[in-house]
Amino acid sequence: MSEQLAGPALKKLREHLLAWFALHRRELPWRASRDPYRVWIAEVMLQQTRIAAVIPYYERFLARFPNVKELAEAPQREVLKMWSGLGYYSRARNLHAAAKRIVAEHGGVFPRELDAALALPGIGVYTAAAVLSIAYDVPLAVLDGNVARVLARINAIRGELRASENWAALGEIANECLVAERAGDWNQALMELGEVCCTPKSPTCLVCPVVHECKAYALGITGEIPEPRRKRATVTVKIAAAVLVDGRGRTLLVRDPGAHDDVLFSRMWQFPAVDVKKNARTELREHLRETLGLDVGVKLEKLEAARHGVTFRDITLEPYLVRVETLPKVGRTRVLMLAKLGTVPISGATRKIAKRAAGAMSGGTKQKLDKDAPF
Repeated sequence: MSEQLAGPALKKLREHLLAWFALHRRELPWRASRDPYRVWIAEVMLQQTRIAAVIPYYERFLARFPNVKELAEAPQREVLKMWSGLGYYSRARNLHAAAKRIVAEHGGVFPRELDAALALPGIGVYTAAAVLSIAYDVPLAVLDGNVARVLARINAIRGELRASENWAALGEIANECLVAERAGDWNQALMELGEVCCTPKSPTCLVCPVVHECKAYALGITGEIPEPRRKRATVTVKIAAAVLVDGRGRTLLVRDPGAHDDVLFSRMWQFPAVDVKKNARTELREHLRETLGLDVGVKLEKLEAARHGVTFRDITLEPYLVRVETLPKVGRTRVLMLAKLGTVPISGATRKIAKRAAGAMSGGTKQKLDKDAPF
């Protein structure tokens, strides 16, 4: 650990940060109590997702599944529907599976032991430490991007934070700095500081409660830490999707591997789609013929394209409206009103496609998607 954080300096760091957190902590829904269930749901939702985006989902999810028993007993499709639009749907599937385990093996209470928590689906070292420290004050230090950035600046650690050597060193520092008897408050204070003050760009050092303990500030190198991560090269993808609509305004959703099913449509209900190689119309027509038995001469009415981003992928969604007299009757399909897609779990990409189709329906009348949809 840096010499600057030893002895009196470390004591001041702890005192200043905890006092700042007590006065300036944001009133977030998951801080209303230390119920481990509520903390767990929040921590999972916050993975790779901004706080502002999470809050409405969190409140709706808790209203529908107020405790772990309700979540465990719900059908997976209902869990996915409540998650719809939040992305990274494996999180919802893991939550559901973990809830079943918690009810079956832990009496419906999130376990207090680290090994037991880590054995649950979707629970890694960070999530386990966060839930156990915040809910139970188990003395476990958390290390995420915000905490790592704060500790790297305080200790003037250069380089990429996620580089194995740096990450290991930051993990040791996190453990050494931990206020064991107030683990939950300490971890949240570090995360809060990284969120609102010690930000990646343009940190507000002059109002930082631990600026006098920060080695990077003293050296004038705050802006150089951390070193930008090497980004994976962007992959450009084009997806053509067919929105089949009959005279009653009903549409057809499918559930098959499809184009980027795991990544883009998250193995949920989707419109028939193909990953375009050369010609969108030709390839989509062939896909509709092979999977739904539609005539290759079916008219494809091109709609306004939509952009969608998933990790390193830059995706163009190219939707086509296909008006038919009768919707095909084949295997894993579902028929419902286009305006009622909120009754089934769909991804954000599917919703974007549906909006394009809803605005192009006959007579130029815009159909609105169901306002009661949980997304």
